[in-house]
Amino acid sequence: MDHGFGTIFDCFISVGTCLLLSLAYLASLYVWNSPHSRDHPSTIKKRFISVFVMVFVAPLFLYAGLHKDILIKVKFTDVLGLKTEGLLQAFFMPLFLTMILFLGPISMEFFSGLAKIYTEETYWYSTFTNLIWLRNHLVAPLSEEFTYRCCMLPLLLQCLPPVTAVLVNPLLFGVAHFHHMQERVKFGMDFNTALKISCFQFIYTTIFGTYSAYIFYRTGHFISIFVVHAFCNHMGFPDIMEVVTYKKPKKIVIIALFLLGFFAWCFLLKPLTEPSWYYNKPTWYEV
Repeated sequence: MDHGFGTIFDCFISVGTCLLLSLAYLASLYVWNSPHSRDHPSTIKKRFISVFVMVFVAPLFLYAGLHKDILIKVKFTDVLGLKTEGLLQAFFMPLFLTMILFLGPISMEFFSGLAKIYTEETYWYSTFTNLIWLRNHLVAPLSEEFTYRCCMLPLLLQCLPPVTAVLVNPLLFGVAHFHHMQERVKFGMDFNTALKISCFQFIYTTIFGTYSAYIFYRTGHFISIFVVHAFCNHMGFPDIMEVVTYKKPKKIVIIALFLLGFFAWCFLLKPLTEPSWYYNKPTWYEV
């Protein structure tokens, strides 16, 4: 198998294993059949248990579908992105890169005064005792990235070219978020509104998934995609319309920072994810 290409059968097995793992992850969330919404404390706690179990189950799917010749070349924990070499730069550099992309939204937090809350002790106490915050910033980034990137992307890389694998992987991630649509309809939202929200979420999560898959492919570290996912969940989708509420010259500065952040991110994306920085060899899948 050379340069990420495999036989049709290899690809069928790899993609099929990814689909089964995705279904298993989603099924684990609904095994409880909770009568409450996804934001109810009871539902959140039960799903915490589910994804905790999936953290141990997901690697079994990867191990079963991974070409055994690969494990001769590299340790299984390295395939999963669980390694210590390059750990420090893997934590900070992709996060710094992502903060550059969010330069505009970050500047709005400072201009609006929202950034001041990060210096308040009560803010951090309230967040670390808030189940929704813990789900969005710790549990979801950990379980989703570990399952959809660490345990699925290697399966795709062993039979597809890297670019194709990086583009296919987030489709599984994006489609998985459609399960929120069923919950929205169940708790009173009309079908059309739920569909529109889910379609937007699919687009947004697929774009993010592509970025995350690329970072994991380049850095080979789970910690990189975990911190980036947590940061993006914290920032949310940039509120472009908020920019028009500012008066000049703040509005001009914010627009300039949006543009500067995007173009700087494009320029720095490749050099700041250079595999050698992270002691990563993204050719491990070539067997």
